[in-house]
Parts: sequence; C-alpha cells; structure tokens
Amino acid sequence: MPKLIRHDLLFPELSYQIIGACFDSFNEIGPGQKENRYQTILSMQLQKRQILFKEQHVISIQSEQHEIGTHRLDFLIDEKIPLEIKIGNRFRERDFQQLASYLATSKLQLGILVRFGTNGVIFRRILNPKNIRIS
Repeated sequence: MPKLIRHDLLFPELSYQIIGACFDSFNEIGPGQKENRYQTILSMQLQKRQILFKEQHVISIQSEQHEIGTHRLDFLIDEKIPLEIKIGNRFRERDFQQLASYLATSKLQLGILVRFGTNGVIFRRILNPKNIRIS
C-alpha cells in the first residue's frame, strides 16, 4: 500500500505518528483517567516509536532582553511541535489560546492540541500564523 503524504501540511509524517501515539495511549488505559496518567502513557508511546521529545519543557517569555515569565509545555516533540494534552469531551477557547501563546512565544510553526474524553481522542493542529515559512 503506498504512503499518502500531503505536501500541503507542516510535518505530516511526524504529526501522524504523534496522533497515533495519542490514540494508542487512550486505547491502552481507556477513558476517565487523570491528565497525568495520559501524559505518562503517552510518554511511553512516544518512546516506543522512537520519537524525540521533551516532557514538561519550559520556554521563556521575553520582553526585549528580560525574561518576564515562562510557559511549561506538556511535550515538545522533535524540537518542532508543542503537544498539549487535556481531558474532557470538548475543547475550550482557553485551550486554543494557551497553545497559540506557546507558539507565539516559541516561534514554532505548528502545535497539536489533544483531548482525551469519554468517547475517545480528538485533536486539532494549530498553526502559528505569525511564523509560517513556505518552502
């Protein structure tokens, strides 16, 4: 079976692997778990796939030459994609705002927001409109 790769997406193969790890994590421990349990199993799934990542990665918020605060990412995947995980059945506006802030601060192009709910996994790929590079 040929691989279907979309050339109009940022990091399509890596994104596919991340989302697969999220679904496998959910399938392994099921619905209704605490966020930290999903994070633990997701970490194992990423390692199993040999995906490079940093967990609870801190990024600095800068104003001119001064640090004015930090963000803590659930995961930074392959130095490219912040991955934020949530629990519950629907995304909230603050979830999108949080990831958008992380993207703006880090100047990364793409983030993934994942929600583990009672009916399964839902996800959104979020673009940083201020830092899209067309190749």
